[in-house]
Amino acid sequence: MVLLVALALLLGLFLAVLLFNPRHRKSGHKGKAQTSLNNDKTSKSYSKTEVSLHNKRTDCWIIIKKKVYDVTSYVEEHPGGDAILAHAGDDSTEGFFGPQHATRVFDMIEDFYIGDLEQ
Repeated sequence: MVLLVALALLLGLFLAVLLFNPRHRKSGHKGKAQTSLNNDKTSKSYSKTEVSLHNKRTDCWIIIKKKVYDVTSYVEEHPGGDAILAHAGDDSTEGFFGPQHATRVFDMIEDFYIGDLEQ
């Protein structure tokens, strides 16, 4: 009987730890960190020369309407294959607004925003 009570207490303790795991609290802080990260990005400016250095599959930046996006992590997922690399390190505005893109791409692109193109 004592063994069953001890086992029940251990099981209860284990479930309590799972329920109140500190990882759940971290996610709230992560959102705040992401917000401040996005605020930092808005103040960054890049020259066209600097953007042009990021023109590879493993380091791919593009310009769309005078905004700079680091799409390196998306290159392999791009449904159009290597078409995204056609203007790597350069202005991709025309291609981005082409008929081949679904409207969801206009929401997705903001996840890759890193700054503005210097005027």
